[in-house]
Amino acid sequence: MALKLPRTLRLDPSDTLVFERPAEPGEWAVAGSFLFWDVDAAALTGKARAAFRAGFVGVQSLGFSTLVVVSEASDADRKEAVAALARHIEARLGAPSLAAAKAAAQEEIDFAASLCDHPVNTILALRRTIEEGAIKEQFRTLRPREPAAGDRLHAHARAFEFLEVDEEEPGETVDLLGLVETKR
Repeated sequence: MALKLPRTLRLDPSDTLVFERPAEPGEWAVAGSFLFWDVDAAALTGKARAAFRAGFVGVQSLGFSTLVVVSEASDADRKEAVAALARHIEARLGAPSLAAAKAAAQEEIDFAASLCDHPVNTILALRRTIEEGAIKEQFRTLRPREPAAGDRLHAHARAFEFLEVDEEEPGETVDLLGLVETKR
């Protein structure tokens, strides 16, 4: 069985507006909830709240991405992802040693790989909440909507117009224009 890992995906520039630190497109990614273990999620606002609610984490940058895509990976890719994440866990998050950081990074990469039990190029989205004092993650797969017979109008739709989710989720809105105005 081929090894698969999630890579960050940027279909449009919205991640650069929504997140304080967006991931670069194509980074290996993990769910990244460990970044919020000691954070009062209810007190988060703005870009930090957006990262908590829907951000996968790129292992090179520790930046956030709204979407990831299931991608083939080699053993060397996996080792590189573990090493990059371990360096961040030690340097930025205060792991007691590189060995401890590497063990934690390996767990995160293993979990990320477990999310990739889908065909290559499947797009995944994340919804993170707090329930009973614990972080809860929900993962969704997004796929192109099949146009109805004779539906030429949707045959050339843009990515954000033709994706549908496998299950219904409560709607959340982000005021992208407001974020741009605030940044100015």
